[in-house]
Amino acid sequence: MDDLLHVRSLVNSREGTVKPAIYTDPDIYRLELERIFARSWLFLAHESMIPKAGDFFTTYMGEDAVLVVRQKDGSVEAYLNQCRHRGMRVCHADGGNTRAFTCPYHGWSYGLDGALNSVPLEKEAYRDQLDKSKWGLTRVTRIATYKGLIFGNWDATAPDLEDYLGDMKWYLDGFLDRRAGGTEVLGGVHKWTIDCNWKFAAEQFCSDQYHAPYTHASAIQVLQPTAANKADGSPLGEGQTAKPVWADALGGVQFSGNGHGSAFFFTGKPDANVWVGGQVSAYFREHYPEAVARLGEVRAKRLAGHNTMFPTLSWLNGTQTLRVWHPRGPDKIEVWAFCIGDKEMPDDVKDALIKSHARSFGPAGFLEQDDSENWVEVQKVLKGHMARRTDFCMQMGRGFEERRSDGIPGLTNYTFAETAARGFYQHWADMMSAENWGEIEALAKVSEKELADV
Repeated sequence: MDDLLHVRSLVNSREGTVKPAIYTDPDIYRLELERIFARSWLFLAHESMIPKAGDFFTTYMGEDAVLVVRQKDGSVEAYLNQCRHRGMRVCHADGGNTRAFTCPYHGWSYGLDGALNSVPLEKEAYRDQLDKSKWGLTRVTRIATYKGLIFGNWDATAPDLEDYLGDMKWYLDGFLDRRAGGTEVLGGVHKWTIDCNWKFAAEQFCSDQYHAPYTHASAIQVLQPTAANKADGSPLGEGQTAKPVWADALGGVQFSGNGHGSAFFFTGKPDANVWVGGQVSAYFREHYPEAVARLGEVRAKRLAGHNTMFPTLSWLNGTQTLRVWHPRGPDKIEVWAFCIGDKEMPDDVKDALIKSHARSFGPAGFLEQDDSENWVEVQKVLKGHMARRTDFCMQMGRGFEERRSDGIPGLTNYTFAETAARGFYQHWADMMSAENWGEIEALAKVSEKELADV
């Protein structure tokens, strides 16, 4: 073990405490780029965004700019978006279709396969001494897909993607596999910045249902059904009265495993999500039987859960938002939000889903603004000397973890808990203090036992 910055002393998952230095220290952030973002499986793009040969999408792995490119044989490769001559970005477009990538600095040109194909004045300037085969774009070491999502990893020794996901596959399938035909990205990509550490956002989507009744109180008051009108615009039945959004919940679950996390309520209805517009809600009701056949009843009804695949891929069921928290320093993130819908959705439902997605969790969404304000204010508070020395309490549900017998996988707790938060930070500490994936996996076995045996 090589705990260079003593990060294991900053996270005590057994006792449920975290020291705020993990959100502010620039040295910790630089080590994260090496030990978290250069060794984890990171979301790159959805397959629907690059359907044809020559299609590309530009994104990031940590702070490394990368190109995701559909090859002539239909496979996908990704490369560092950096010319090998003087380090210039070879592509400035967000996406498109091309036959080659040409650096605007000195004109070096690369093929779809990343090979250096053309160098201006090669004969005169290099006198036949440049071996172009050695100067292709730096290839992302490993590419893998899961039900339409494309992931990349720089570390050749990392576990395979499905092993890395572990029990998180059960939760991810509920988002991606409700209908035959798969999913696609609807509309474009919303991008905006928030002045906070990336872990605040990733951990909230991993674990924190507790904030919703308070942070989102105004939205709940506006959108909950009233005696005159329900969320989908239809009248309430005789004698019914207004209820908060979780009034019909039959309990809930929080999942933790491999740093990933999820939290959701059980509900008695297949469309129980107050944030979802009426047309979208009707679509979920109509195709509920197919979702049950593919996923089982629990996941078919699970339309209000939030989730994080460690480290920075999060999604919300129902509103169908998939987002990446791209780090931009210890106190800033760039959020990229995608709307994910079933390919088989009618066009009018797709349009309604895009609007529903933007209204709730777009950059000006009424829920997104609530969350962003919290994270920004906490980051501001942590500028203080004493504030950075004061432990955070993450003890909710400690000692009540269980492994269920009803088919819901992983280490679980009641949805109002911090089991997944403790698992998220413990996995972070394991990766930050290990030299290689062998050490990470050895530490993870010890950490999992400690988390379960409190």
